[in-house]
Amino acid sequence: MYQDTIAAISTPVGEGGIGIVRLSGENANNIAMQLFDKSLSDRRLVYGHVIDPETAETVDEALVAYMAAPHTYTREDIVEINCHGGAASLQRVLGLVLKYGARSAEPGEFTLRAFLNGRIDLSQAESVLDIVRARTNASLRLAVEGLGGRLSGEISAMRNELLSILAYLTARIDFPDDEVPEQDALGPVQKVREQLQKLIDGADAGIVYRQGIRTAIVGRPNVGKSSLLNLLLRQSRAIVTPVPGTTRDTLEEVVNLNGVPFVLVDTAGIIESRDVVESLGVERSRKAIEQASLVLLVVDTSEPITEADQQIFALLGEKIVVAAANKSDLPTAADLSELPWPIIHTSAATGDGLESLEVKMVELALGGKVAAPDAFLVTNVRHKEALQRAEEHLSEAQASLEKNAPDDFITIDLTAALDALGEITGEKVTGDLLETIFSRFCIGK
Repeated sequence: MYQDTIAAISTPVGEGGIGIVRLSGENANNIAMQLFDKSLSDRRLVYGHVIDPETAETVDEALVAYMAAPHTYTREDIVEINCHGGAASLQRVLGLVLKYGARSAEPGEFTLRAFLNGRIDLSQAESVLDIVRARTNASLRLAVEGLGGRLSGEISAMRNELLSILAYLTARIDFPDDEVPEQDALGPVQKVREQLQKLIDGADAGIVYRQGIRTAIVGRPNVGKSSLLNLLLRQSRAIVTPVPGTTRDTLEEVVNLNGVPFVLVDTAGIIESRDVVESLGVERSRKAIEQASLVLLVVDTSEPITEADQQIFALLGEKIVVAAANKSDLPTAADLSELPWPIIHTSAATGDGLESLEVKMVELALGGKVAAPDAFLVTNVRHKEALQRAEEHLSEAQASLEKNAPDDFITIDLTAALDALGEITGEKVTGDLLETIFSRFCIGK
């Protein structure tokens, strides 16, 4: 399957100045030469026209780059046809490429080939997708460091330490009558455990930087939810009127707060209603609360706490909540002393308290672990789980070493820890795992 030549449109769907059809495989250059009216040279961008060989019709003018293996993204021959970014042009060019010998690429297949051909490891391949999906500079920096091999290098160093210990213990098992030079096994195991724990400790924050945190903005009607959303976005995105119930459906927008992407979900005011449309909006608001990782509760402090407020409080359960005590520019009538959540006094009318609210949101999202600007964090749930399994096996190995248990017991846990680390970089990987990972990629990547 991976010996044939593949092709796909590598630019987003829609209209644009440029669209790219990419080919990878041993016949990439031959296919391109059948369709292009100029000769191609390695690593030269050549201007010409894409021609339909059957009709001699000019399909589009293009700039075409041919890059010979192995110094390419996939370590195969690659051709990129840069034509105009209209749907008709791109589909026509792709159709000709497929007609003359290529097949349609599967999602992520270009990057999969880069992995299978040894140009990048599995964690670096996943970082490619993270770069494409990065929503803030912080998440982009972490993804670029992952692609550059930051995590791979740390995993490789830890695996080398463990392999050395495993080789030593295996030699003692296999050659019990020979004098195997003494080697410290406990110290390196403790050291690797500490390194693993450091990566695990930062993973939750790293995952938030990568994935963002879904935040539901909730409260009864006319407390200022949409006004706060507009303030956080620094633009007028939601309709705001003095009439209660203006928002009748959920509205989602992404905002970057100190490098953390927040998916803000503005919800309809939660009240009992006989209006069918309003009731549907309220039901969606309840679902938004269930799906949210963080809840921004908005309370109107210019009015006493109502039964509707109390009903909303009861819905929040064990959620992570920050309460925005809104309308602080007006005389206070609400008693919030019994609320169990952090309270930030805000005014959507004047902007007061907005900065404090943002700081508290970031603090809660990261669990109080705000990363230093140059800190490296694990950003992938799969990686975190593998690191945890490796640490657990090393904990068992350390306990066995401290008890002077038989070497066989220790090697079992060391091997399991090595396998877990190998899942991150791809030394230990199954076809099902690869399919799961690369199916999340777009077709042209």
